[in-house]
Amino acid sequence: MLPRKHNKSLVPNARRLRRSMTKEERHLWYDFLRTHPCRFTRQKVLGYYIVDFYSARAHLVIELDGSQHFEPDNEANDEKRTRFLEQYGLRIIRIPNCEINRHFEAVCSYIDNVIASQL
Repeated sequence: MLPRKHNKSLVPNARRLRRSMTKEERHLWYDFLRTHPCRFTRQKVLGYYIVDFYSARAHLVIELDGSQHFEPDNEANDEKRTRFLEQYGLRIIRIPNCEINRHFEAVCSYIDNVIASQL
């Protein structure tokens, strides 16, 4: 049985993460997602996890990955997290931080295309 999507015990940590977003999270949020027609929330609690960005309407989670996510142990943890979140009927996309920094417009187009395919 899946736990409820909302986990009150993680809310204080989610608030802290909202206040201390990474440079890439701030860039994506303030320069694209915050005003996107398909409403997004940031640092959203979903079950056992806090996801970077979430759209209930598009059933979409966007995770930004720093270099630590490409280490073998962390890749396995990310895969476990993805499988868990997919049980809620969500699509999870992972975007490396370097793509936000180097190809921001292409990342935004990619996200728009994913949203269009989800609606």
